[in-house]
Amino acid sequence: MAMLLRKVWGSVSTRPSYTESSSSLSPFSSSSSASCSLGVFDQIPNDILMQIVKLIGPKEAAKLSVVCKSWRLLVSDNRLWIHHFQNLPEPWESVFFAETVLRSGYPIQTFSSPTMELSFMNIYGQRAQVPGAVILDGGSGYCKFGWSKYASPSGRSATFMEFGNIESPMYSRLRHFFSTMYSRMQVKPSLQPIVVSIPICHYDDTENAKASRRQLKDCIHQVLFDMNVPAVCAINQATLALYAARRTSGIVVNIGFQVTSIVPILNGKVMRKVGVEFIGLGALKLTGYLRLLLQQNNINFESLYTVRTLKEKLCYVASDYEAELSKNTQASSKVPGEGFFTLSKERFQTGEILFQPCMAGVRTMGLDHAVALCMDHCHAAELAGDDAWFKTVVLAGGTACLPGLAERLEKQLHELLPPSISNGIRVIPPPFGAETAWYGAKLISNLSTFPGPWCVTKKQFRRKTRFNIMW
Repeated sequence: MAMLLRKVWGSVSTRPSYTESSSSLSPFSSSSSASCSLGVFDQIPNDILMQIVKLIGPKEAAKLSVVCKSWRLLVSDNRLWIHHFQNLPEPWESVFFAETVLRSGYPIQTFSSPTMELSFMNIYGQRAQVPGAVILDGGSGYCKFGWSKYASPSGRSATFMEFGNIESPMYSRLRHFFSTMYSRMQVKPSLQPIVVSIPICHYDDTENAKASRRQLKDCIHQVLFDMNVPAVCAINQATLALYAARRTSGIVVNIGFQVTSIVPILNGKVMRKVGVEFIGLGALKLTGYLRLLLQQNNINFESLYTVRTLKEKLCYVASDYEAELSKNTQASSKVPGEGFFTLSKERFQTGEILFQPCMAGVRTMGLDHAVALCMDHCHAAELAGDDAWFKTVVLAGGTACLPGLAERLEKQLHELLPPSISNGIRVIPPPFGAETAWYGAKLISNLSTFPGPWCVTKKQFRRKTRFNIMW
């Protein structure tokens, strides 16, 4: 490949159209050369030449772009850079979605013909220079933390604070939380921007709820800027989960630690006026119910860890609960340090309380009824030209990974809703499992335009605060 590059440079370096100044251009800048020849490579068919350029890699291809105009036209072909993107660990589909839909920040602006309007050669170079970010996906159960340039979160820890129900003094508790997370990551706050996911909280559309949400978000910004974080992006978990599924509109069903939220989102914005539904069932309730079922079979545990492990390894959601009762569903699994355990009907009875909460003594509507109610409200609100926007349901949260849950919920929705609403409904399992929201944050923080349109700097925050005080 080095010989190929030498031939290219040699074939054009003596031409009048090539100047020494062009060699000092950055790999992704435009050459002023008017040459329309590829030198000694003029006789090679373009498709063969393109295959050669693919083999030399992105850095060398970028260098070719400053040789002359003809080489730049060849190596700036979007198909070449899509090929290079496809060889990266990050899925090309996610990169394409992010760069064509999310690059401008909020409000969401899509490009009518993105492959024609965007230069993926430039995007490739810009993404390589993005500083990356610290990602904290915090909830009332666990906090996933990590570095956006890594393939997955670095770790997770129990969250000792529920964002949606913070007791005063709010500032000191948030300061302690963020200081602890930075300490565990062994990262200085001043070095990178941060993306913080916020669980859906204060979900009403009342003035009091709006004020509470604003107070929480402002306090998060204030704490982080006092810790010298250069830029902050604070965004709710449901929206991040939707982005991870490569969608900007839909209904996100987030099964959290203690509650399950059903969140309608249109073009990246939570439709609180339509209504965010909540049911009092979460991962903790399912784990507790499984422990109760096991105790009825004289299997007792001092710690919920073992029960949770069994839930994650063996439990599933039945497509037809009554039919499943007559089947042999026995299965075994080993829990490290505890031994082998065999479960039977408990395997699907645990997840069934999402649809029949009364089985666990919980007086609330089932998950299917809550989602159907949300869809009915979305349909009645007529917020868009058609109803397609709310017919994609994205599941999020660790318990949402139970096998069979997406299929069962989709089936129930078709039974509960009239054809005018139910036609076209699709339920998507968590795209990245329990870490779906973290990956949504990763999409944003690796954008070629990050941190610009998505983050608030300390200077911007102070200006905003003064403006709010004035008015």
